[in-house]
Amino acid sequence: MPEELKLNRPWLVAVWPGMGHVAISAGYYLMAKLGMHVMAEFSPRELFDVEHVEVKRGIIHTGRLPRSRFFVWDDPAGKHDIVVFIGEAQPPLGKYAFCKKLIEFAQQLGVERVFTFAAMATQMHPQHEPRVFGAATSEATLAELKQHELQVQEEGHISGLNGIVLGVAAEAGLSGACLLGEMPHLFSQLPFPAASLAVLKVFTKMAQIDLDLTELAEQAQAMGEKLGEILTTIEHTMQQQMGQEEEDEEEFTLPAEEPRVSPADEERIERLFAQSREDKAKAYELKQFLDKLDVFKEYEDRFLDLFKKS
Repeated sequence: MPEELKLNRPWLVAVWPGMGHVAISAGYYLMAKLGMHVMAEFSPRELFDVEHVEVKRGIIHTGRLPRSRFFVWDDPAGKHDIVVFIGEAQPPLGKYAFCKKLIEFAQQLGVERVFTFAAMATQMHPQHEPRVFGAATSEATLAELKQHELQVQEEGHISGLNGIVLGVAAEAGLSGACLLGEMPHLFSQLPFPAASLAVLKVFTKMAQIDLDLTELAEQAQAMGEKLGEILTTIEHTMQQQMGQEEEDEEEFTLPAEEPRVSPADEERIERLFAQSREDKAKAYELKQFLDKLDVFKEYEDRFLDLFKKS
């Protein structure tokens, strides 16, 4: 931990990639809109092994290891600072040991509460407003969740580090909770920003943070409409097939655009990078555009460099 760092009653939010990109998208949005800066990083070589090499224009390069970084926001209102941990991947082995390391570091920072975000797949319609489910490390925290009209996850399990880190937090005596955004099971492999939006609405109320959610709300509405159209097409196709005794199997393929970075797109990317250096709130618009072009991985290090403390 940097010796000069003094945090005010911080809360920790830990996110990793997962179903519907619910957690990771919420984490990136929170980081970008609050204008956070990089605070610390765990060495990837202690967590991951090189699984492949990359070939670019015929030249082989060593594969890039996933990074695990901490970002911090100093609360101007003086209530509690926010630390966001963003892991680009979950370690394949040693998950419990990794979570102990994460919580021990959080304790060094003086973290009072730990939150994780996750997805909850149900039979919901993609254009309906998602519910938020919650589970807590204590009865007191669970009672607080209920005040925010959450659906309590009475039984079941939370897979991956989203759950394990909270179990370790509970062992360490830290208060914690997992907020799970509802998303349609049928589209569990696609991004569903409405669930990220629902989770952030609850979290910002609990943390008493004034966060502009406009961009995420617009993205959620657009994706909901798109998935609603796809669902209608699927239902219509199934109705046409009913009653037919024999037919060839047909595979319904979700429409997708081939990622192509045109000169105009490159120009817009550079313009957004320049704007984001001046105003961190523009960074989420940049990430959204990179995601649309399916090139975020190529720009990820450069994007996260925007949040290095100057």
